[in-house]
Amino acid sequence: MAEKDNVGQDLEETGDGDILAGLPSSVRILEEEGRRIYLVGTAHVSKQSLEDVRKTIESVKPDTVCLELDAERYKNLTDPQRWKQTNIGKVIREGKASLLLSSLVMSSFQRRIGKKLGVTPGAEMAEGAKAGKENNAEIHLIDRDIQLTLKRTWRNLNLWNKLKMMFQLTASLFGVDEIDEKTVEELKEQEKLGDILQIFGEEFPQVKVPLIDERDQYMAQKLREAPGQKIVAVVGAGHSPGIGEEIKSSRSLAPLETLPPISSVGKIAKWMIPSLIIALFIWGFYRGGGDEALGSVYIWFLVNGILSALGAALAFGHPATIISAFLAAPLTSLNPMIAAGWVSGLVQAFVKKPTVSDLENLPEAINSVKGFWLNPVSRILLVVVFSNLGSVVGTFIAGSWIFARVVG
Repeated sequence: MAEKDNVGQDLEETGDGDILAGLPSSVRILEEEGRRIYLVGTAHVSKQSLEDVRKTIESVKPDTVCLELDAERYKNLTDPQRWKQTNIGKVIREGKASLLLSSLVMSSFQRRIGKKLGVTPGAEMAEGAKAGKENNAEIHLIDRDIQLTLKRTWRNLNLWNKLKMMFQLTASLFGVDEIDEKTVEELKEQEKLGDILQIFGEEFPQVKVPLIDERDQYMAQKLREAPGQKIVAVVGAGHSPGIGEEIKSSRSLAPLETLPPISSVGKIAKWMIPSLIIALFIWGFYRGGGDEALGSVYIWFLVNGILSALGAALAFGHPATIISAFLAAPLTSLNPMIAAGWVSGLVQAFVKKPTVSDLENLPEAINSVKGFWLNPVSRILLVVVFSNLGSVVGTFIAGSWIFARVVG
C-alpha cells in the first residue's frame, strides 16, 4: 500500500510520471494489491472541483470511475424529473417523512451555498460520470444508501439530541453565512468540507460513526471491489483520509448494510410513557374519584392536542389539518405504533393534494424558507414533523402536570 508521495518513482518507471506531474493537488494516490486508485477530494459546491475531476479522468484514462453516490442519488442526479414519481402518501405511511425532510433541508443548505458560487451541488459527481463515459470508463457507485445512513444515525441519538438536531436543521433554513469561493477552497484544502453530513458529524460527535466513519469503511471496501487496474474515485475531501486508512484491509459490508434492531430497553421505553400515563389516570380515579380522573384527562387532551395543532399551524397547515392534529395527538401519544403527524400529514395531503408541477418545482422551492413553506409537498412534510414535535412536547408537559396533580 502506497500513497502519492511514495509512488513517484514507480510511476516514472512505468511511464506514468507525466500523469503524476499533471494531477491536481486535490488528488491522493493509493496502491491496493497492484492497482492504482486516484482519490479526488472535492468540495461539493466548488467550481475548482469540477475542473479537478475532469482533468484527473482525462489524464489517467481509468478503467473505472467511482462516485460517492448511492443508486437513488445517482438516479436523481441523472434524471431530475424523478421527483414527479414521489408518492407523498406512501412516504408518510412508511414513516419516512422526517427522513425526506431532513434530506431536503440538507440539500437546501448545499444548494444555497452552491447558488452563491454558481455551482449546482453534486455537479462534480455528474462531471465525473460524464467524463468517465466519454473516456470509456465503467461507472461504479460506492456510497451507502442515504436513507440507511440517516436511519442508523437517528438510532444513535437520544431524545434530547434528536430535538437538538431537528432544531439545527430547521435553523439552517433561515440563512447561510456569507461564504465565497476562496473560503470553500480553503475549507477543501483543510479536508473539512466533504459533504453536509460531515458538518453534522462534527456538531454531534455521537453520530460521527454512522455519518462519517462507517461511510469511510463502506466506500473503501467498495473501492477494493471495483473492477479495473486504474481507478479514479470522486469523494468529498473529508472522506479522503479515512478511505486512505480503511482501504488497507478488507471487510464485510453486511454489518454496514443492515439497520440495527431496537434494543430491548428501547422497546420497553416506547411503551413505558403511555403505560405510566394510563396508570396515572387510574391512580387519580382511586385517589380522588371521577372528578380527579376527568381533570387529568382534560389536561392530557388539551395540552397534547393544542401543542400538536400549533405545530401543524406553524407549518401553515389547512384548518382541517390543524383540527386533525388536535384530535389525533392525545390518542396517538398513547399508541407508539402511530404518530400524530402521520394523521395530520395525510389529511394535509388529501385537502391540498400536490400536483406534478409542485413536485417538479420542489428542488427550486427548497432554495428559500418561503419556498419550503409554500410548496405543497414540503409543507406536508413540515406538517408531519411539526405536529409530531408538538405532540412529543405536549406529552412531557401534560404527563408532568398530571403526575404533579396526582402525587400532590
